[in-house]
Amino acid sequence: MARPPKSSPDPSADAAALPASYEAAVEELEQLVSAMESAQMPLDDLLDSYRRGAVLLEFCRQRLKAVEDQVKILEDGQLKVWSEE
Repeated sequence: MARPPKSSPDPSADAAALPASYEAAVEELEQLVSAMESAQMPLDDLLDSYRRGAVLLEFCRQRLKAVEDQVKILEDGQLKVWSEE
């Protein structure tokens, strides 16, 4: 017996799709925040956007941590604390 088509895509599928790069994730996050701040979204869409934003935020954190770890290794083989001076 065939399943009826879904009326809307599965939000968990969107949440699982990772962006191609850190920059793409940041851009998508900015778009999500802008759309959410406009207060023109239905409640269900706000929740889906929040979930997607949480996935993107975790992706960005992981990428930044990976880069930070690589910088530590590259600095003369010595671990140095990052400073923004």
